[in-house]
Amino acid sequence: MNDEARETYAPCNGLHEKSAPNFPSNAEPHQAAGESSCGASHEPGIRADLQNRGARSQTQDSGARTHVQDSGPRAHVQDSGARSHANGWRPRSHPFRSHDDGRAARRYHTYAALDLGTNNCRLLVARPTREGFRVVDSFSRIIRLGEGVSRSGRISDAAIERAMEALGICRDKMQARGTTRARLIATEACRAAENAQSFRDRVHQELGIALEIIDRETEAHLAAAGCIPLMDPQARGVILFDIGGGSSELVRLDHDERGAPIIRGWISLPLGVVTLAERHGGTHVSRQTYAEMVADVSERLQPFIDAHGAEIAASVDAFHLLGTSGTVTTVAGIHLELPRYDRRKVDGLWMDDGDITHTVERLIAMDYETRAANACIGRERADLVLAGCAILDAIRAAFPCPRLRIADRGLREGMLVQMMREDGALQSR
Repeated sequence: MNDEARETYAPCNGLHEKSAPNFPSNAEPHQAAGESSCGASHEPGIRADLQNRGARSQTQDSGARTHVQDSGPRAHVQDSGARSHANGWRPRSHPFRSHDDGRAARRYHTYAALDLGTNNCRLLVARPTREGFRVVDSFSRIIRLGEGVSRSGRISDAAIERAMEALGICRDKMQARGTTRARLIATEACRAAENAQSFRDRVHQELGIALEIIDRETEAHLAAAGCIPLMDPQARGVILFDIGGGSSELVRLDHDERGAPIIRGWISLPLGVVTLAERHGGTHVSRQTYAEMVADVSERLQPFIDAHGAEIAASVDAFHLLGTSGTVTTVAGIHLELPRYDRRKVDGLWMDDGDITHTVERLIAMDYETRAANACIGRERADLVLAGCAILDAIRAAFPCPRLRIADRGLREGMLVQMMREDGALQSR
């Protein structure tokens, strides 16, 4: 069991149920040229307090259009994902029993959150506690489910086999921990691949896992729900971003007059570390190739810049960036000179603009073998990390905030909070 499986999350006193993340149903997207969708893991003591309600998740997001949505100044943050169980997968027939204070017993589920992404397969299993919830098991493996999808339009047979193996491990972990409530999601690779349904059918038939393909809006919601506890309460606002394997999401978060987080807008780019590296190359990256990657991302970001850039630039020091992805955690690990990655030192870390620039320059100067030999990167990420840095640099150029906070958390935490809130197992304070 890794460090992640021993950590506890506590609700935050400063956030309340009625100020949970929300995208308003009346927000109108603005079409723009390009291929983006645009609209408005766990250190002890880091607190999370979010209400997650609603059912706006879709099973497919087949297009790659650009949608720009401005949620408006009064849009309270809410995770909109659908309430779901693992259909066809049989959880334990009785819930985990938890003692609130040693005197009275209360029945709670054991919860699981699985995120099958374009590059990674990740799982958290957690149980509610008096303070919040405690992660009791976890799993993460690079499987590159989306490898080649941008060219062929299909998930390859080899990628399917890697995913089946990883999902089998996840199923065994959920069963071993007596999971009774789960949400099991898939993202961009399954949104884009023409054989995604046959893949899902096989997963269901052989493993009993019913994958829910979430749309890009829900993915942005869940990222916000998982990371909001790291938002500086003294900042005027935040540009939160999640650099994925097949897509990247950005969310603008502000505070309302009570200090509660509100979403002002969001964008989902159909570019992640896998798709960008496949397009430009990731093994041997010249400075010219790197600049081309940054320009590619910047072009897709333009609708979001048009919507929010001028306002943020007018008071840029009052905003900060908040990043969740393997890219930013890798940059943090390199910056800290860690002999091996340690999420307890990375999650919640602040980096200033100069530190980020220096670390990215170090990575650009490394050849492939040097990147592969670095314990914070490894061979599995060595051909992807510079594509991730290019996405990061495009975001930094668009929104030149002086500080970045690193989050080793995201979709899985958002799903866990949502389910526990729905069940009344995670209380506001």
